[in-house]
Amino acid sequence: MINRRHLIGSVAGSAALATLPLAALAQSKKNSVALAMTLEPPGLDPTAGAASAIAEVVQYNIFETLTKINSDGSVSPLLAESWEVSPDLKTYTFKLRKGVKFQNGEPFNAKAVKFSFERASAEKSTNKDKRTFASIDSVAAIDELTVVILNKALDPDFLFLMGQATAIIVEPKSVDTNATKPVGTGPYQLSAWNKGASVTLSKWEGYRNAAAIKIKKATFRFISDPAAQVAALLAGDVDAFPRVTPRGVAQFKSNAKFQVLVNGSRAKTILAINNKKKPLDDVRVRRAIAAAIDRKAVIEGAGDGYGAPIGSHYVPGALGYVDTTGINPFNPEKAKALLAEAGIKTPLELSLKLPPAPYARQGGEVIAAQLAKIGIIAKIENVEWAQWLSGTYTNKNYDLTIISHVEPFDLGNFAKPGYYWGYESAQFNALFDKIQNAPRAADRAKLLGDAQRMLANDCVHAFLYQPQWVTVADKNLKGLWKDMPVFVNDISALSWS
Repeated sequence: MINRRHLIGSVAGSAALATLPLAALAQSKKNSVALAMTLEPPGLDPTAGAASAIAEVVQYNIFETLTKINSDGSVSPLLAESWEVSPDLKTYTFKLRKGVKFQNGEPFNAKAVKFSFERASAEKSTNKDKRTFASIDSVAAIDELTVVILNKALDPDFLFLMGQATAIIVEPKSVDTNATKPVGTGPYQLSAWNKGASVTLSKWEGYRNAAAIKIKKATFRFISDPAAQVAALLAGDVDAFPRVTPRGVAQFKSNAKFQVLVNGSRAKTILAINNKKKPLDDVRVRRAIAAAIDRKAVIEGAGDGYGAPIGSHYVPGALGYVDTTGINPFNPEKAKALLAEAGIKTPLELSLKLPPAPYARQGGEVIAAQLAKIGIIAKIENVEWAQWLSGTYTNKNYDLTIISHVEPFDLGNFAKPGYYWGYESAQFNALFDKIQNAPRAADRAKLLGDAQRMLANDCVHAFLYQPQWVTVADKNLKGLWKDMPVFVNDISALSWS
């Protein structure tokens, strides 16, 4: 899932709020909430696109999954009330929750699960995690409330993956319009989408546990400009800003009206390199790019100091993590020598495509300046998210780009044929297969260390840092996630004190 960011103005809404009596405003806040996001989702169907902003609006709110991922990364029951795993760790028997229905009145049952997963693996599927579902050998609806899933190979992260947005259970009759008229089993329904400004969700009274839902209305407002993000919080236009741009956070720490949460993440911010493009197909050139980059300076410039350097596509705290930052350390003189060894005549011009996220735009300026010192001219091109998805991600029309990959378990992307960065390694593919088929955690941890070292030595990218996300919110808003193993905003967990 790829992290990205967009824009809004809410002057009219602020003016309207200002005309309300304070008592009425305070009362209205007891059962409604306004959250802000940096980017507007391109649609509301997480099975149809790679944008993480989709899940930020709909996951666990409109759509639900068999399992639920919690703030600490653990997995608990959701649409499946329990499950059993076979001794060979390949067969999962899910017992589904009784009395659940979709928002269009259709029943939730084993047939809906079977339909959802077979659709996700189908030839025409646009599901970002199609590979995960293609690795399922069969999905059997044993009875109305029993589903048996047989995997082709064991997957130690399977229950976690079943809680991600790409594993939502969809209602067959509504799938073609879920991007604009989503139908799920969750506690909220779409009530309005003001394109370019906001999405509003309203509590669905038909939800199986509606009495426990405290927030009746949630409005997501889209604010990409860092200064506007700070202004919206200070003005009270939004109650919470999960993953706010770190710039400006310091002033909220000393303001008693707000709470500031520094959230751990499994995200990897990288300078992605198109391994198929010359001269970037030469590992010496990629290593030169990596050696030109001072990760600590990038963290300061892109994330205002909120981040930890990484040397591979893996982060501290994850199973089997090893520190690979010493494999391609900051060394401008070595970078120049590597370019000379590769026969590169400088100045070398490369494109640097930057999506709207402040971390990309701010980090891009820092990296371009660093690359210039070794004779690489990174020609910055700021692109909107739709352009990035079509031009960079889909058509691979780029040399360099800065992006955060936010999924916890995405090493498999390096074994994915035709993925946007063009890395192809039979050695890595074989190693990843061993990881997926290692039943013991200790064995997987060792193999994961080998995979990290291989990606670092191949210098697939200039791996930059593990971001730390910052949430700023009204001090009286309860239920916000402490850490963020995945990007969701679980409105059903929120309440006002």
